[in-house]
Amino acid sequence: MVKKVTGIDRMKVKDVLKYGNLHQLAGVLPLRLTDGPEEGVRGALIRSGSGLNLLVLADRGMDIGLAEFEGKNLNWNSNTGFLHPSYFEPEGKGWLRGFYGGFLTTGGLTYMGAPSIDKGEVLGLHGRASYIPARRFCDASGWEGDDYIIRVSGEIRETAMFGPDVCLKREIKVKFGERAFTLIDTVVNEGYEITPFMILYHFNLGYPLLSPASKFVSSSTLYVPRDEEAWEGHEEFDKVEPPTNGYKEKVYFHDLAADDQGFCYAGLVNGDWGVSFKFQKHQLRRLIQWKMLGQGTYVLGIEPANSLVMGRAEERRWGTLEELKPGEEKKIEIIVEILKGKDEVQEFQAKIKDITDGQPPKVAKDVDEFVELTKRARW
Repeated sequence: MVKKVTGIDRMKVKDVLKYGNLHQLAGVLPLRLTDGPEEGVRGALIRSGSGLNLLVLADRGMDIGLAEFEGKNLNWNSNTGFLHPSYFEPEGKGWLRGFYGGFLTTGGLTYMGAPSIDKGEVLGLHGRASYIPARRFCDASGWEGDDYIIRVSGEIRETAMFGPDVCLKREIKVKFGERAFTLIDTVVNEGYEITPFMILYHFNLGYPLLSPASKFVSSSTLYVPRDEEAWEGHEEFDKVEPPTNGYKEKVYFHDLAADDQGFCYAGLVNGDWGVSFKFQKHQLRRLIQWKMLGQGTYVLGIEPANSLVMGRAEERRWGTLEELKPGEEKKIEIIVEILKGKDEVQEFQAKIKDITDGQPPKVAKDVDEFVELTKRARW
């Protein structure tokens, strides 16, 4: 969709080696945090060679704590810092005590969304995935023909005695010199019982990408405000206001149309730059938009998911709860691209306009109607 041309792209990548070591331009730098409640957290800095840098946190579910492009920040971070997983508080909303935001925080794997009681099991906010340290965390970069592919991989496991055994194998890869990366997740039920499967990709965009000059764009054809707060001013769900003291979060659920290859699109654009997200509808049938434009907490969440964030009990009530049979495997890919220049921003917006025929999304009367309408649609 987007051509990503840099000075490095204009030459054969292997010719770069004539000028010195490849790692002076790009690669993976393992690291460990050493201060305060972050002490001991393992991670790795991915440098793409295009100005796109990603901090992958091995001990926080293989999530992405920081993202920047050409020295400009892309994400929002809270004051919690990259809290060590040993401080995890799973009860109620204790999850928020370690929610650092970052470019990506994963919700799941057997539950996520609002705290609930499902079949007698008391479940907290957003699940355990982002607090599980990865095993087999490694730099798996290497040459593929004339391309150098930078990648890190690892796996996390949500399991318990007499409980589920769900493994998420994650790979984050970027081609040397490009400003797009792909997140590839493979989720496997390695237990012997059917288990619920809920997953949320909580991308958190922040200043300076997020500002009053920004606009949320997506291939949405139907949306619904989550609650009374979100209904207020819902017609401007795609607008971004200045930081506002006392701002109450607004959450919108979207049903996205797909192109002829099955891809849905969402993103944030700001003048001549932006970030886009591309994923398969049959893998992630929901999109949650989180607007939290308060002073000090100024963030827009673009959150592809396989369920809404009302809690597992609600998904079960609606008949939409996804489950994994013993040995069953689900693969999910999300492509994230940095848009640079007005041409790329306009091309992205034109792609969405083509998918939606230029029509604004309709609004459902309530969440139950939204679920019912989208249940009838083919995922």
